[in-house]
Amino acid sequence: MPQLKPEAGTAGFAQRLALHTWTLESTPFPGVLRVAREAGWNAVEIRRSDVMQAYKAGHSRDEVIAMIRGAGIPVATLGTEYGLLFAEGAERERLLAVLDESCVIARAVDCDMIMTATGQAAGSLDTAVANMRAAADVVAGHGLRLAWEYSSAHQTMNTLAIAQELHARVAHPAFGLLLDTYHLERSGAGGRGFAGVPAEHIFAVQYSDVPPTAPQGMLRPTDRLTPGRGCVRWAEVFALLAEKSYQGYLSYEAPNPELWARPAADAAREGVEATRALLAA
Repeated sequence: MPQLKPEAGTAGFAQRLALHTWTLESTPFPGVLRVAREAGWNAVEIRRSDVMQAYKAGHSRDEVIAMIRGAGIPVATLGTEYGLLFAEGAERERLLAVLDESCVIARAVDCDMIMTATGQAAGSLDTAVANMRAAADVVAGHGLRLAWEYSSAHQTMNTLAIAQELHARVAHPAFGLLLDTYHLERSGAGGRGFAGVPAEHIFAVQYSDVPPTAPQGMLRPTDRLTPGRGCVRWAEVFALLAEKSYQGYLSYEAPNPELWARPAADAAREGVEATRALLAA
């Protein structure tokens, strides 16, 4: 990832906007890369599932790397396969190997941030601490950083407080938090609710707007909205990130069947324009 130039206030955020590929789920990879560039996004966030889609289509790892590099848009963050948080035995070793390969790809496309999320499984906090420390060791070995995202929909790892507890116990310089405005809002930490998180602990930020009514039984919520169409207090969120001198990308992750049904170019353009309008306001 190119070195980001520090800028005061929220002005710099408008030049550090990334499109998360889940937002355009119905668009095959690497079409999302082209759409993101043409719509005016500054970067993309790529998932492990995008890489696997390319593998299943018959592309080698080197071809996937060339595909991403040739798209002409920076990679803000590269995701690894979820599930490592509570994995044990052979599955733990498999996921650590996947993480290692994700790091190889990230380095090859000039991306310095790997992200992982909670996944669907549950387990003990002790297991999560040990696994994230091992994961951070793998990522640090490649000179990268690892951002972990909690989910408001998970049965246990569902609040900012538990995320901070995990971070404190992992205590690894390459391990930080990924804060998502959707999960912050749904877990009671919206607006300035993350004021108590030290700036240096925030490695990455994802965002979308949030409907006022929570979905029922949705483990991977796909009711996320274009910024300005829900209940997120954007002025408070952006101001607090600016106060913390956050210098990373803001990644627009808004999976929603209604967005997927629209032309990808329209959905991508609407998202970036809505975000820049809110920042300008």
